[in-house]
Amino acid sequence: MSEAPASFGAVSDRWGREQVLALAPDAASVKAAGGVAKPAKWHGAGCDPHSVWGECKGSGKSLYQACVELAEPAFRCSCPSRKIPCKHVLGLLLLWSEGAVDAAEPPEWVAEWLRQRRERAAKRKAASAAKTPDPKTAERREQRVEDGVAELDQWLRDQIDQGLAQAEHASYRVWDEVARRLVDAQAPGLAAQVRSLPALRHGAGWPERMLEEYALLALLVRAYQRRAELPGPLRATVRSRVGFTARQEEVLGGKRVRDHWYVLGSRESVQEQLTTRRTWLRGVRTGRPALVLSFAAPGRPPEVPLATGAVFDAELAFYPGAQPLRALVAEEHGPVSAVPRGTAIGGLLAEYAQALARDPWLERWPAVLEGVRLALPQGTPLRPDALHVVDDHGDALPLRFSAGEESRHGPWRLLALSGGGRFTLAGEWSPHGLHPLSAWHEQEGLVVL
Repeated sequence: MSEAPASFGAVSDRWGREQVLALAPDAASVKAAGGVAKPAKWHGAGCDPHSVWGECKGSGKSLYQACVELAEPAFRCSCPSRKIPCKHVLGLLLLWSEGAVDAAEPPEWVAEWLRQRRERAAKRKAASAAKTPDPKTAERREQRVEDGVAELDQWLRDQIDQGLAQAEHASYRVWDEVARRLVDAQAPGLAAQVRSLPALRHGAGWPERMLEEYALLALLVRAYQRRAELPGPLRATVRSRVGFTARQEEVLGGKRVRDHWYVLGSRESVQEQLTTRRTWLRGVRTGRPALVLSFAAPGRPPEVPLATGAVFDAELAFYPGAQPLRALVAEEHGPVSAVPRGTAIGGLLAEYAQALARDPWLERWPAVLEGVRLALPQGTPLRPDALHVVDDHGDALPLRFSAGEESRHGPWRLLALSGGGRFTLAGEWSPHGLHPLSAWHEQEGLVVL
């Protein structure tokens, strides 16, 4: 058991071991990091409020220079490993998290790397601001999307006319062909939704789920066709769902929200050979949720996420929409110490219902539940045999674990953490259940799930 903190709100400025290991690209890196997380292997290790650095003995006579910029975070190591972060960076961070790295002034090689990062960021920002969209290109795309939406509208009508019986045994090519034409029409958002449809044909009640998705697609088609009549924020949501994306410089030039942002956790999904990492944040003072997305091509990991459990003072710029959720980190002002404010289950569901009223196509929502415990309640409408979280009002929500996570640790870390008592749980909520991302306990502190 770990030593209890002075109070639940007392959070160290240094990340905990769980936060560090959550950055590892795979299990092998976690194991390898333990082998280099030894003070005797490091020379000139030091840290300041913004970075950590050190030189590690390699297998031969080499000294590998490793450093970390904490805010983003970003990593650099001179070793030949292609993993980001590599075992040397992880080992260095483990030592730092344990207080084995003392404060110091960064050496020149660290200062130079940080300086180069700032210069590259400034150049990217300037280059992005210099780009101006071609009106004729935008007009051509609008027409292609319009044609693609009209074709999808007719296809949806045909599916209802034919009935759902044929869908159960239809080839995947039926949906793939429709999705391909939507990609050609430059409506990738609609294409992704169509490609997800055949996966619904499994389990009890699949016709209801299929019909629900057809209805949401039809609603999106109708909303796009009547977009000129919609309020500006809802029109932006509809365009985003169809596949139009706002330029980053436009987002960064809009209104910003400054807060102490708590990193609740992150999840990855793969679609069309593109890996997407969703990192969920919540403002400590405003209670506002935010979603930071990062992407990677096949065979490459997404950008390293913000460390789960970290809190940073920053300005976020939100993408336009009826329910602004996706955001860019516009400007950081440094790490802080804080914990997120949680709610009861009723509060979460009310918040989600309000968000869903603004954006009917909303799929996921970040949840922070405070003072919940684990239970197996009987007679619940959703998954009565599954592990639930229950609050003091008796309200319950089912927990959801993917197959891979079930075999790795499933609910066991949560059970070990709580010991039957109350704790705070952060996760990703959908109507299918709550996917746990991280948890906090008065004695045990943070656990990344």
